[in-house]
Amino acid sequence: MVTFEPLDPYLFSASEACCSAFAVFIQIQGCLICLSLAIGWAFAAYVRNGEIRRMKHNIKDGNSFAFLCDNINDLEHSCQIKLPRVSVVMPLKGFGEHNLQNWRSQITSLYGGPLEFLFVVESTEDPAYNAVCMLLDDFKDNIATQIVVAGLSTTCSQKIHNQLVGVERMHKDSKYVLFLDDDVRLHPGSIGALTAEMEKNPDIFIQTGYPLDLPSGTFGSYCIYEYHMPCSMGFATGGRTFFLWGGCMMMHADDFRNDLYGVVTGLRDGGYSDDMTLAAIAGAHKRLITSPPVAVFPHPLASDLSFPRYWNYLRKQTFVLESYISRVNWIMNRALFTVHFYLSWGFVAPYFMAMIHIAAALRVYFRAYSFEGTSTSGGLILAGCLAVCTFIELLSMWNLTKVEIQLCNNLSPEGPPVSLGSYNWGLIFLAMLVDNFLYPISAIKSHFSQSINWSGVRYHLKNGKIHKIDRKKESDFKYSDLGGKHLYGQKGASTKTSFLSYLTRSLVHRHQHKKADA
Repeated sequence: MVTFEPLDPYLFSASEACCSAFAVFIQIQGCLICLSLAIGWAFAAYVRNGEIRRMKHNIKDGNSFAFLCDNINDLEHSCQIKLPRVSVVMPLKGFGEHNLQNWRSQITSLYGGPLEFLFVVESTEDPAYNAVCMLLDDFKDNIATQIVVAGLSTTCSQKIHNQLVGVERMHKDSKYVLFLDDDVRLHPGSIGALTAEMEKNPDIFIQTGYPLDLPSGTFGSYCIYEYHMPCSMGFATGGRTFFLWGGCMMMHADDFRNDLYGVVTGLRDGGYSDDMTLAAIAGAHKRLITSPPVAVFPHPLASDLSFPRYWNYLRKQTFVLESYISRVNWIMNRALFTVHFYLSWGFVAPYFMAMIHIAAALRVYFRAYSFEGTSTSGGLILAGCLAVCTFIELLSMWNLTKVEIQLCNNLSPEGPPVSLGSYNWGLIFLAMLVDNFLYPISAIKSHFSQSINWSGVRYHLKNGKIHKIDRKKESDFKYSDLGGKHLYGQKGASTKTSFLSYLTRSLVHRHQHKKADA
């Protein structure tokens, strides 16, 4: 029979060490980190909830279209014909289980002004190309769309290359350009709300939003959700923000036509991350970035999102900090790297110490040791404080998620409702520990490797910019990280079968949902 008695002296010594002045500081700091996150999420929930209250008030006053606009008179034809033209550029790569629903939500926007959609792929062999062609057959005479083949990037990331090619092909009269990722599920009034803010305040340089992750049940999906949640409070300010999410960015079209502040050259010449590059340009020139309260979008994660795919996604996120466009941008990224590194392990360390305290206390209790309990009881007090702070943190995260789900359901009253019931809070707690433990490891690996695999393409950085691009064979990297998308077609009938199986499954799921609603 295995006995742990020989380890008891080491366990008790470790528990005493975790009650030293420095260890107590680390544990108190961990509690403060938890409470800081809870306060940030509470403020974000207050801002989002204000939008819900506003919509309810408008509905009470007779505006049945409060999910589209504040003032129902804005839907009059005389107002709609004055709306500016908007070009929506969507860089695509691969095809997955949620793409059809996401694309459909984007192209069926209820924006009343001139609107065009540009789906940009790198080649016709991309599975997204055939999927978009089939989808647009249903809307060919009702919306203005283009499928643009951009070709392969040579000086920047493929996503940025697709975006810039889309900008070149947009309508000459477009006043605004909206960049959307293919995993964004828009609300009917999202484009109108973003445009209205741009019209009200011409000083806005970029408008952005943020996703609400819908975990699929896998541990990897919960790690993604937990990773995004601390960032979400920076987008729930109700106005000015310093953060930018590349999945949703609205800008003035003329800024690209005139290469204002070098936005085009900064992206094209070695750009890796679209949002970090544009945020750096905005900061350097003191330009305004805003995030309206309604700009929160459901983001369903792949049902087969494995832990290795989460790790690759985390690697891409930390690798962003290795890219920069100026000395000041490099300093800011190094500062962000250091702070995030410290806070991540500062968050995790107290939980390891609490486990030691609890294990020592259990050994004393069950073995009835004649042992001075000062250190053990003190350790239990620290562990108890951490447990209380963790509960408050999770409660605040739960509340923000609940509010954002309610807001999303209100903004898309005809769409499939989002539910909080599917969230597993035990797995979310574990994901918090795992994600914060792995972040510094991923950041260190990114710093020393200076290369990353993004959707089967390996990018190499030099002086903060892409200087080399290696395209791997299709068999080496077939799926994207979050959406679980097929990135490459295969030659012969197998490609068509694989693509059609994905398409059929998505259509059947949508039909079943409609049938259930009926």
